[in-house]
Amino acid sequence: MRELRIHGRGGQGSVTAAELIAVAAFKSNVYSQAFPAFGVERRGAPVQAFVRFNDKQIRLRSQVYEPDYVIVQDSTLIKDVNVFGGLKKGGIAIVNTEKKIDADIPKGVKLITIDATKIALEVLGLPITNTSLMGAFAAASGEIEFSALAEALNERFPEALAKKNIAAARRAYDLIKEEEAQR
Repeated sequence: MRELRIHGRGGQGSVTAAELIAVAAFKSNVYSQAFPAFGVERRGAPVQAFVRFNDKQIRLRSQVYEPDYVIVQDSTLIKDVNVFGGLKKGGIAIVNTEKKIDADIPKGVKLITIDATKIALEVLGLPITNTSLMGAFAAASGEIEFSALAEALNERFPEALAKKNIAAARRAYDLIKEEEAQR
């Protein structure tokens, strides 16, 4: 089983991202499970959402403590929350930032930074980064196929909004694939 933990702030779409990634995984013929962890938090408060992927049925119902992947939607969380805690060796951390990360990254973890905010502003006209980060995750992890992600976005949003979100995800996906090809 592989696990993803998404860190964001209330209102940034972390829960929606987890749900859509799980739907895309299911459409890619993988069992998946998505769920949030939050209480009385309000917009702007730290939240977490989780996704599990497996080739067989998933019966585990706990939070994700040792993820294979981490997505950080807001890099300011790095100072306040142990976003990299438990991240497995060989794992991937995707952080929305245009700056250098000033944090202890666990040994053996691949760090990917992407300016998802810039992509979102250019494509969506709003700083909503979740779909850009979903595209980056698809490219970096290989857990979901881009076509399945696009299908999940088409099902979730009205046509015009779906097209914009797919374009944002595609831009991030292509950027990560291009960076990987240059390594």
